Amino acid sequence: MTAANAAASSAERAATRVRLRPTMQSDLEFVLSLENDPENLPYITPWERTQHEAAIRFPDFRHFILEGGPGLDAEGFLILIGCKSRHQSLELKRMVVRSKGQGFGRAALRVAKKVAFDDLGAHRLWLDVKTHNVRARALYDSEGFVVEGVLRESVRTDNGFESLTVMSMLLPEFAARRERALEVRT
Repeated sequence: MTAANAAASSAERAATRVRLRPTMQSDLEFVLSLENDPENLPYITPWERTQHEAAIRFPDFRHFILEGGPGLDAEGFLILIGCKSRHQSLELKRMVVRSKGQGFGRAALRVAKKVAFDDLGAHRLWLDVKTHNVRARALYDSEGFVVEGVLRESVRTDNGFESLTVMSMLLPEFAARRERALEVRT
C-alpha cells in the first residue's frame, strides 16, 4: 500500500458514519456476546448482566450502543461513568467494537468525546487501558489522550496480574483539537 493510499484509507476510517444510542434491555445479549468474545477477553474485564442492567438505569452512567456503517447496524457499545459528578470528571469505562480496523472505534470515540464535553459538561475525560492493548493505546494517543501514569499490576486475571495505563483529555485540549478540525463539530 502506498503512502497516499494509506492516508486515504485513514481519512476514510476517520469519517466512518456512527451514532450512539442508549442501550436497551433488549441489547444486552449483544453486549454480553461482545464482552465474552475470545478476541475481546484479553483486553477487558467482562461485567455480569446485572452490572449492565444497573448501568442502563443509573443516572450517573451512560450506556450506549454504537451503530455504524451504511445501515447503522450495531457495531459495539461504550459506557461513560461519572455523568453526574460535581467534579466534571467522566470515565470512558468501556468501549468494545465488533468490526475492528474499519474506523468504528475512532468515530465512536470522537462522538463520545463530544457527548462528554458538550452534552455532559465534562472538564476531564479519562480512561484506563491494559498496557498490552497496543491497538487501543495507539487509538487513544492519536485522539489526543495524555498518559497520566500506570497502575502497576492492578488487575488480576487468570494469567496473573496486569497493569493499566491511565490516560485523559481536558476540556481545553478538546477545544484546541476542535479548532484544528480534529473533533466532531456541534
